[in-house]
Amino acid sequence: MEIEENGFIFSDDKRLLDVAAIHHYLSNDSYWAKGIPPEVVKRSVENSLCFGIYKETKQIGFARWITDKATFGYLADVYVLEPYRGLGLSKKLMSLMLFHPDLQGLRRYMLGTLDAHGLYAQFGFKAIENPERLMGIAVPNIYK
Repeated sequence: MEIEENGFIFSDDKRLLDVAAIHHYLSNDSYWAKGIPPEVVKRSVENSLCFGIYKETKQIGFARWITDKATFGYLADVYVLEPYRGLGLSKKLMSLMLFHPDLQGLRRYMLGTLDAHGLYAQFGFKAIENPERLMGIAVPNIYK
């Protein structure tokens, strides 16, 4: 699936992904994956449904779904490089991803965010109902 709009390309073609650029952003600029090793990023890309945003041949955005493509999807590692923010690229990417054939009919779509609640609320995301039913294991500072 690929869409070109206003000089930007949005694609789910993994062959277009610049894994080194994705690693650089996640490792250095994200608040959630600081210090993540390159091999972990590579493995996460290999095992996810990935989407890139490109300006000419430069990767300027990324997102990935961790999914079984049947019942569940978790949106992770979403970013748009700073110089390209405020142009509606995240909204376009969300629209593209949510209509992707591999993400239709899932029982649950989830994500975690520190500061983008407004963006995701536009696409139907809201606080988890019955959060007492959810459990997890968090390993802080795993990449240090």
